[in-house]
Amino acid sequence: MLSTCGQQFLDWSAAYRLFSHHRVSTDRLFDNVHHAVQVLLPSSQPLCLAIDDTLLRRTGTHTHGVAWRRDPLGPKFHTNFVRAQRYLQISAAVPSQQNPNAVRMVPLDFWHCPTPVRPRAKATAEQKTQYRQDAKRMNLSVQLIARLQRLCNPAPTDPHSPRRPIHLLVDGQYTNGRVLKNLPPGTTLIGRIRKDAKLYYQPIAAASARRGRRRSYGALAPTPEQIRTTEDPWETVEVFAAGITHQCRVKTVTGLLWRTAGLGLLLKLVVIAPLHYRPRSGSKLLYRRPAFLICTDPALTTQQIVQQYVWRWDIEVNFREEKSLLGVGDGQVRTVQATQCLPAFQVAAYSMLLLAALRLPTADHDLLPPTKWAAHTKPQRASTEHVLHCLRADVWGRGLGLETNFSDFLENIKSDAKSEKFRPSLPSALFYCNA
Repeated sequence: MLSTCGQQFLDWSAAYRLFSHHRVSTDRLFDNVHHAVQVLLPSSQPLCLAIDDTLLRRTGTHTHGVAWRRDPLGPKFHTNFVRAQRYLQISAAVPSQQNPNAVRMVPLDFWHCPTPVRPRAKATAEQKTQYRQDAKRMNLSVQLIARLQRLCNPAPTDPHSPRRPIHLLVDGQYTNGRVLKNLPPGTTLIGRIRKDAKLYYQPIAAASARRGRRRSYGALAPTPEQIRTTEDPWETVEVFAAGITHQCRVKTVTGLLWRTAGLGLLLKLVVIAPLHYRPRSGSKLLYRRPAFLICTDPALTTQQIVQQYVWRWDIEVNFREEKSLLGVGDGQVRTVQATQCLPAFQVAAYSMLLLAALRLPTADHDLLPPTKWAAHTKPQRASTEHVLHCLRADVWGRGLGLETNFSDFLENIKSDAKSEKFRPSLPSALFYCNA
C-alpha cells in the first residue's frame, strides 16, 4: 500500500502507528458497506449472510494470535498442522443486475479470533482456571454470536418500516446448540447437519389424562441418512450455480425437533441427493457426497433453502481473492491492535471494490478491452482481477497524463503492402500487467 501511494522511499513508521495504536475503528469500517448492501438489495429479498472462518498462515513466534491449527488443505487420510491466525468473516449475498439468482458475496465483517495460550504444566490453579474461562469466552461460536448481535441490530431508523429478515448460511461447524439457541430476533439459520443426527417428531397430545409431566419430544424420527435411503419419491428443484441452472433431487421433512436446538425451534430437514459429474468427456459418471440441511423456518420453500445455501460457496471465493490478489495476511505486523486493524482494513477496501463492480452496468465492465486470446469470452460478471486492472488503469492513467477512456493505447498502423514493425506501447503493457 505504501508503494501504491508512492511512499516506498519515505519514513513508514507513521503508517504502522496508524494500525498499531488503535487509531482505526474496526467496528465502523464496514458501516458504509453494510448501508450500500441494504440499498442494492431488493425490498422483497432477505439479507443472506454467509459465515465461515479462515486461516492466515504466519510463522512469527511473537505475532499475536499465531498458534498451531489444523490445516484444511491437508489430505483427508492425515491431519496436518500449520502455524496461522484465525479470522471470522461474514459476507452478504448481493444479486447482480442481470440475474437475481447470480449473487456476489460482499464481506461485512472480518474479525480476529485468537485462542488463549495454554498454561504450562507447572502453572498454578488460578492460571488454569483463568485459561478455561478465556477458552469459553474466546470460543468461535461465542464470538460469532457477539458479531451477529452487533450486525443484526443496527441503529433504529424508521420504526414503522418493516425489518428485513436475515438468513444465516453456515456449515456444520456453526450448526450447534450455542448458535441455534442464541439467534438474534428475526433470524433464520440454514446449515448442514450430520447424517446420523437424532431428530424427533412433535409430541402427540394424549387422549386421556395420565400422571407425570407432559412430553416435550415425540417419537424418534429417522436419521437424515435413513430418509435418503427410503423409497419415498424425490422432488426436483432448480438451482442456479456456475452460470447455469441445475436440477437437484431433494427430500424434505417438516416439523422436526432437535435436542441440540431446543424446544423453541421447529426445523425443516432437506436431504440433497448426490450430484453426478464427469471428470472429463467420455468418462463414467461419478457421484459426490449427499448433503443434509436444516432450516429454522419451516415456511421457507425447498427451492429457497437449497438456492441460498449454494450461494454460500462464494465466501470461499472471497477467501481466495483476499489472500492471493490482495495479500491479506502479508502485512508484517504483530501487535494486538495491528493484527486486527490491518486485515480488516484490507477486507473493507475489497468490499468497496466489489460494490463498485456491482454498480457498474455490463457495458462499463470493459473499461480495458479484453486481450486477444480472451476476446471471445463473455463472463457473466467482471472478475476481481479485471476490476483491479481497471482500477490501476484509472489511477495510473491520471499520473501518466492519459485520457480516462482507455480504449486503445497502440498507434494505428496504415495498411500498406509492407507493414512496419510492431511497436509496443509502454502504457498498454503497464495497465495489463499483473503487478
